[in-house]
Amino acid sequence: MTRIERSRLPVKNLPYFTVFISSGCGCITLGLPPAMSAVDFKAKLREVPHQPGVYLMRDVLGTIIYVGKARDLRRRLASYFMASGKARADLKTRALIDSIHDFEFHLVRNEEESLLLEGKLIKDYRPRYNLALRDDKRFFLVKIRLADPWPRFAMVRMKKDDGSRYFGPFPHSSALRETLTWLNRKFGFRACRPLQPGEAEYRHCNADIIRNCSAPCIGRIDRAAYVARIDEACRILEGKGRRELFDDLRREMEECASELEFERAATLRDILANLEKTLTPTRQFSRACGLPSSVKPTEDLAELGELLQLAGPPRVMECFDISNVSSNHIVASMVRFTDGRPDNQNYRRYRIRSVSGQDDFASMAEVIRRRFSRILMENSKADPAADVTQEDIWDAQRRLARDGRARIILPDLVIVDGGKGQLGMAVRELRALGLHQLPVIGLAKQHEEVFIPGQSESLRIPHDRGALKLLQRIRDEAHRFANGYNALLYRRRMHESLLDECPGMSPKRKQVLLEKFGSVARLKNAAVADIAAVPGISEKSAAAILAFLQRS
Repeated sequence: MTRIERSRLPVKNLPYFTVFISSGCGCITLGLPPAMSAVDFKAKLREVPHQPGVYLMRDVLGTIIYVGKARDLRRRLASYFMASGKARADLKTRALIDSIHDFEFHLVRNEEESLLLEGKLIKDYRPRYNLALRDDKRFFLVKIRLADPWPRFAMVRMKKDDGSRYFGPFPHSSALRETLTWLNRKFGFRACRPLQPGEAEYRHCNADIIRNCSAPCIGRIDRAAYVARIDEACRILEGKGRRELFDDLRREMEECASELEFERAATLRDILANLEKTLTPTRQFSRACGLPSSVKPTEDLAELGELLQLAGPPRVMECFDISNVSSNHIVASMVRFTDGRPDNQNYRRYRIRSVSGQDDFASMAEVIRRRFSRILMENSKADPAADVTQEDIWDAQRRLARDGRARIILPDLVIVDGGKGQLGMAVRELRALGLHQLPVIGLAKQHEEVFIPGQSESLRIPHDRGALKLLQRIRDEAHRFANGYNALLYRRRMHESLLDECPGMSPKRKQVLLEKFGSVARLKNAAVADIAAVPGISEKSAAAILAFLQRS
């Protein structure tokens, strides 16, 4: 059969059918759209190289359900699609294999980089079939504050803007600990905690006796010589002179072995192995710099602009999401993408104020109103004359952006997480603010439908199109940011109690009362004399505390 024509026809409940018309016999063949047809895994596997990397499994809706790493990507991915491999797999792995509709992969330079990227992606997307690395822990960094009197190396998980110097992240925590121990012994660095140790600390320290420390606390080394050693150790952590260092250790290990000093040779062997794991060159993967992938933001933006019939590619997009855990914890998030990539500096989070109970529609209306009212208010400060002119609000905002005077540039596209209900509330609030020309869409997660104001039928973009993947990325980022804020508020609430609202209640007094009575309920049933018996609380204060608890 010769295919001579291909077209797309709308069909109810499906985005389109592909129609193939054959010349000669007049046959018409209807095929499912690419997003709903099975991926030819065998053909796609032939494109996967035998290199280290990270792979992402997606279900039929395009959702990431599993992230894994491999030293040999083709061999690992092929194991999922072999009948024998599935037969030997456990129930969880079989369920994962049955859910796989497509996969993508990202190449890295070595196994250490694959571990870093795997952890980054798991924390970002939280796939349902990944259990490890889903917590909030990050890989270790090495921190040193050179402004301290006697600097020392420390392992931390967060990088702060505190003037310190940071190295890493390092994927192998045990190897990193052993490497820092070796550096401290080799260069005689102090490992004690005091900021400026002196003779008092020296009397309780044995590090100098066993020759693990140069004893700067009692002046056995001056600061200039100590800092010079620190600089040399920093060069090692940066990976400079790595090959020479490894060659020297390997040569020393072989000499010890030839002289039958096997214990010393084994120690050097372990030191060398830890250094190789720690100092293997790796890149940092962050949202700001982008991940090594096949994502093409420029093409995706152009495609999205065409599908939504916008004036051009939406360079600036803002996405809103509502997160409900209970009626007491309703929050919203706004994430901004610029040129198809996350713009973390312009993320915003909100606590919903005017809504009682769980009402996603009213919550979406509040956050849209607050966000764009703020934009108009901030930009009005840059254009005081706008209040006395007859210029349209939309035109005024565009003019300020063109002139470079807008404090906050309006987005080219607003995305709300939800269907027609959330979209309708967003459109209503934007029109009330005079921003009726601002493009806005809704993205419903169940079938990844795109809802456009004024159109009764939703737009379904095929799952293999970059435009939809771009929308999914910004939606998932908004969802992650909202859930993170909700979790933060929940953790704070766990440490709060009714006593926090009591007038004159200090954290110390609250701690003493809870230690004495065990709970607020027991304190509420206690007598004034019992409360006054607690050190630091007078009889008058005890009566006031009890009266407050009984009123609450």
